[in-house]
Amino acid sequence: LFFSGLTAMEKKLAEYKCNTNEAIQLKLVRFPEDLEDENTTFNPEYSHQVFGDDEVAFGYKGLKILLYYIAGNLSTLFRVEYTSRVNEKFDCVEADDVESKIREIIPPGFCTNTDDFVSLLEKEVNFKPFGMLLHTYSIHNEDAGEDITYQIYKADMTCPGFREYHERLQTFLMWFIETASFIDVDDERWNYFLVFEKYNKDGATLFATVGYMTVYNYYVYPDKTRPRVSQMLILPPFQGEGHGAQLLETVHRYYMSSPTVLDITAEDPSENYVKLRDFVLVKLCQDLLCFSPAKLMQGFSQEMVTEAQQKLKINKQHTRRVYEILRLRATNMGDAEQSRSYRLDVKRRLIGPYKKKQRELAKMRRCLRPEEMTNQLNQIDLNLQREQLEESFQQLVSDYRRVLERLAQA
Repeated sequence: LFFSGLTAMEKKLAEYKCNTNEAIQLKLVRFPEDLEDENTTFNPEYSHQVFGDDEVAFGYKGLKILLYYIAGNLSTLFRVEYTSRVNEKFDCVEADDVESKIREIIPPGFCTNTDDFVSLLEKEVNFKPFGMLLHTYSIHNEDAGEDITYQIYKADMTCPGFREYHERLQTFLMWFIETASFIDVDDERWNYFLVFEKYNKDGATLFATVGYMTVYNYYVYPDKTRPRVSQMLILPPFQGEGHGAQLLETVHRYYMSSPTVLDITAEDPSENYVKLRDFVLVKLCQDLLCFSPAKLMQGFSQEMVTEAQQKLKINKQHTRRVYEILRLRATNMGDAEQSRSYRLDVKRRLIGPYKKKQRELAKMRRCLRPEEMTNQLNQIDLNLQREQLEESFQQLVSDYRRVLERLAQA
């Protein structure tokens, strides 16, 4: 009897678990009717940094965590709604304090009711982008049947209102970047690049936030800096439209004009970021003389490294990838000799880490007694190594082909 009672209780409590990725409803609001429109709602990809690895909130049925932002200046509406909640008196369990978890990551000064939020929406016409305009571009929008104009700005903490705006903007990182963290905005070596969409409302031109990038300027002895891309986010309603490429290319062009910049790197880049960077860097490099088809066929050269770094601020490792992608384009893979030469060239780079491992093993062998050595690691199986190498190569080629396809369409 006791056990069946427990499972009934457990069943009851299980009904009070909500997936926080589904419960959190985000919106970027331009018009009052967006509030009621399901199509303008989007959800987080991650909520583990706020709600733990299970991404679950306990104690509610029908939980909705509303985080609505005004499209431009990101003034926030935050409300928690639910159909029912566990009750300590009867259930002897406590519901998670969802509200305080969200309050920890969103800055104070948000609205809690819709009327206040809508009245703020009317003031949105006064919102203008921060900082200095770097680039304007337009993208044809199928749904709207027209070209939409976007602008990229460089901002810093001296721009009035930017500090508060950035606090609201960075909360999106928690939901869309797996290992996101907030940055120390009092460090002046941060640069901020922002993307905005221009849109019309009642005959006026307004600006909506599309995404942004933060870049940290590392000092390089004696008189150079090495900008490192830290975070980059295009908000979900705008993803897949090419804004990331526009932003990254604009940032490269901004630093290219600076004689003190050595090259641009990225901190712990995601797979998607690497694909984006490949595309942008190949696009920038393809017209350099050092990447002419004849020179590509002669192999990777110091000339490529120097020219890419001096003209485009691209570091050696990234230049090597650009070379491999452009060489693939110049190679007839149907020709046995050409394709063999390409395969060997790329595999020679890929085998580097394996060779390093074997040198380390040889070193260990000299220091360890034989029985310890077998425990440490048996000789890397050469056949396995060959298989892994071939797999890495095939994967790379398919990634490279995707970059080339995108380039052909650009």
